[in-house]
Amino acid sequence: MHEELIVAAHAIQQAVAPVFLLTGVGAFLSVLSTRLGRVIDRFRSIELATHKEEMEILVLRARWIHWSISLCTICALFVCIVIAALFIGSELNRDPSGTVSLFFVAAMGALTLALLCFLREITLATGIIRMR
Repeated sequence: MHEELIVAAHAIQQAVAPVFLLTGVGAFLSVLSTRLGRVIDRFRSIELATHKEEMEILVLRARWIHWSISLCTICALFVCIVIAALFIGSELNRDPSGTVSLFFVAAMGALTLALLCFLREITLATGIIRMR
């Protein structure tokens, strides 16, 4: 019984870092959702005839934010799989390092792409300021 407790405690220790990553991704998703809402609100508030160029940029921004949100969500799902693999491996007394490595690298790839999409959206947003 004592040994099982030690194994469970070790699995929890291993899962702490991915949980912090998951928290950060969740906060980033919140920022992205807010930005998307603002883009949509602005799009609805302007008229097509007088602000056609701005509307086109808003559509592009919404598209980049959508990609960033999708990639962050994929990242979060992969991190959840990492955490589950750590606990399942612990319970089955198996080494989950191959699965954990694969999904962690995939999560980092998705997060990197999400951040690049966000950077592109920021560039478009600041371009509107120069346009005015």
